[in-house]
Amino acid sequence: MREAHPFERAVGMAWYVSDADGIGGRLRDRPADFRVREIERFDPEPVDADPGAYPHLLVRATLSGWDTNDFAGALSDRLGISRERVSWAGTKDKRAVTTQLFTVDGIDRGELPDLGDAEIEVLGRTGRAIRFGDLAGNAFEVVVRDPDRPGTVGEITGQLRAFGAGDPAAAAGGGPGAEGGNATAPDGDESPDGAPTVSVPNYFGQQRFGSRRPVTHEVGLAILRDDWEGAVLAYVGNPSEREPADTREARRFVTETRDWQAGLERMPGRMGYERAMLHSLAETGGTDPAEFRAALETVPTNLQRLFVNAAQSFVFNRIVSARLERGLPFDRAVAGDTVCFADRDAPAGLALPDADRTQAVTERRVGTVNRHCERGRAFVTAPLVGTETDLADAGTEPGDVERSVLGDLGLAPADFDLPGEFHSTGTRRAILLRTDLAVERGPLTFRFRLPKGSYATVVLREYLKADPDVLA
Repeated sequence: MREAHPFERAVGMAWYVSDADGIGGRLRDRPADFRVREIERFDPEPVDADPGAYPHLLVRATLSGWDTNDFAGALSDRLGISRERVSWAGTKDKRAVTTQLFTVDGIDRGELPDLGDAEIEVLGRTGRAIRFGDLAGNAFEVVVRDPDRPGTVGEITGQLRAFGAGDPAAAAGGGPGAEGGNATAPDGDESPDGAPTVSVPNYFGQQRFGSRRPVTHEVGLAILRDDWEGAVLAYVGNPSEREPADTREARRFVTETRDWQAGLERMPGRMGYERAMLHSLAETGGTDPAEFRAALETVPTNLQRLFVNAAQSFVFNRIVSARLERGLPFDRAVAGDTVCFADRDAPAGLALPDADRTQAVTERRVGTVNRHCERGRAFVTAPLVGTETDLADAGTEPGDVERSVLGDLGLAPADFDLPGEFHSTGTRRAILLRTDLAVERGPLTFRFRLPKGSYATVVLREYLKADPDVLA
C-alpha cells in the first residue's frame, strides 16, 4: 500500500492499494475528455401511449458542459413548468459529456425545446417519474492529457488485478500481474483475452465531500454530535486556501466574530447557501441551538440529507482504510462480516450489489459464502451507519474495526436518530469495486463501467496518484 494524498486522507481515503508511481497528467481539459453514459434499466411504454395513464415523457439527453441540475432548471424554464416536474436518475458533472435519462411530467414530445449543447431523444412514456437510483450504473471514457509516466499503467493494472484476487503481496508490487507478469499485457493495454479486471477499495470519492473544500462530512459530524452551531460554522466559516480570496475573508470574518449581519454583507453573492444561513441567523440572533438548526434548514432538503450522508460516507471510508491496515481481505469474507448478494436484475456483465439482501457470515458459513464471492454472487460490505445498523459481533475482526472507528469519532448508531431530513436508518455498501478496464494510447484513454453509487475517480486515483483537484 501507499499513503494517499493528504486531502484524501482528510476524508478517510488513507491508502492507494497500488505501490507503483502514478502516471500524473490532467483530466477534463475539455468536456469530451470525460464521457459518462448511464447504464439504463427503466423501460417506457411507446411514446403514443395514453398520457392519462402514462403522464411522464422519458427522454435521453446527451449534454456537453451542463450540470444536471442546471439543465433541469433550463428545461423547466423553457417549458414554463415547475422544476419539480423534471426528474432524473443520477446527477452528473458539468465538465463532461454525459448521456442520461430524464422524465418530464405532463408534456408532449412536440413541446421539447432546443437547448444549446444538448441532444434530446424521446424514448417513450412512463407511469411515474424516474427516481434517483433508477439506473444500473455508468459507463466511462476518460482521457488523461500529458501523463508524466504513462509507462507505469501496466504495473498499476497488475497490482490492481492482484488486489482483487486476494494477493496483497502482489498488489504491493513485484508479484503476478506486475509489469511483464502474467496478468496483463506488458504495456498495460488490453490483455489477449479482453480487458483486464481491476479492483480497488470502493471508497466514496472526493466529490462526496466537496472537491475543493471537503467539509460536508464535518457539517454532518457536528449534527450527529448535537452541535448545531458547529455545523453551521463548518459550512459558513471554515475557510479553505483553495477558494477565492473574497470567500476566504468572509468565512474568516464569520468564524472570528459571529457577526451574522456583517458576515452576510461580506459573503459574495455567488455563495447562495451560505448567505441563506447567515440571513436566517441575522434575523433570529443566532444564539441557541434551535436557531442554528433553523439556519441549516434554509438549504434544500437534498443538501440537508447530504450532510449526514457525507458523515456516513466518511465513517465508511475510515472503516475501509482500517480494514486495509489490518490486512483483511476485500474479495472474500471472514467470520463477522456481512455480505450482500448480487442484484438479479442487473444488466449482463455488470456486478451490481443489492444492499437489501444481506447475510451475516459465521465461522461455519465462511466457506459457502466465499464460493459465492468467487463467482461474483456475493460482496463483502461495511456499514453506512444509521439507526438500524447492526454492527459486526464484538470479538471478530470486522466488529473490532467498526467499533474502533466509531469509538475514535465518538459516534454510535443511535446518534443518527435526528429530526427531519437529518435522520438516517443506514444501509450497507460493498467494500470492493471491480471493473473490466480497457486502456488505449494516443491519447491515453481509460474505458470502464461501474455500478451506481461508485466513483470513476476512485479507479482513476490509483493511476494518477495526483492532487484530488486534478481528479475533480
